Amino acid sequence: MTPPPPAPVEAVFFDVGETLISENEIYGRWADWLGVPRHTFLTRLGAFLATGGSAMDAFRHFRPGFDLDREEELRAEAGVPNGFGASDLYPDARACLAALRAQGLFVGIAGNQPPAAVEQIAALDLPADVVGISAAWGVEKPDPEFFARCARLAGVPAERILYVGDRVDNDVLPALAYGMQAAFLRRGPWGHIQSGDPALAEATYVLDDLTTLSSLLTRA
Repeated sequence: MTPPPPAPVEAVFFDVGETLISENEIYGRWADWLGVPRHTFLTRLGAFLATGGSAMDAFRHFRPGFDLDREEELRAEAGVPNGFGASDLYPDARACLAALRAQGLFVGIAGNQPPAAVEQIAALDLPADVVGISAAWGVEKPDPEFFARCARLAGVPAERILYVGDRVDNDVLPALAYGMQAAFLRRGPWGHIQSGDPALAEATYVLDDLTTLSSLLTRA
């Protein structure tokens, strides 16, 4: 039996890291701080991610007992840039958000990010109706409440919301489980490592970038 087509999308929410923001330089600066060659750090990071680990595993591999909050304090005292800025924004991000808003869609940004990301995203002045950060909300993906918060902010049924992210485990699967539609973005470490996951057969869209999303939703 052929499944019914997805409901028309009225709202689109975007993850932050590796969806709107490239984390290449962010991880590169961490490698510099830890005194590790960048390619060595990224290789080890990829190995941890491929086996179900996290970025924190990579930090602790090179610096046992790594304390993120303390290290960020030390970096701030040393004047080392932390977080992201305009140069880290993916080239297709702003145009995509603007195009979706021009179509009359509600556009949101919502991701797992530390408190500082609130001001960093605000400084980018992106064309979005709402910005949600896990540290400010007190809940993070893949918790269903994170997606419930998105739905309440958009004010539309979950099945009319598309969540866009680069991770199967944190973005696609929990968004689908909540009743949303989901687009998997195949870029960044997780995006490439998880690109062969069979669960992507359930995704509404699988994208290589954000340049086609507006036209895809127009046709839909």
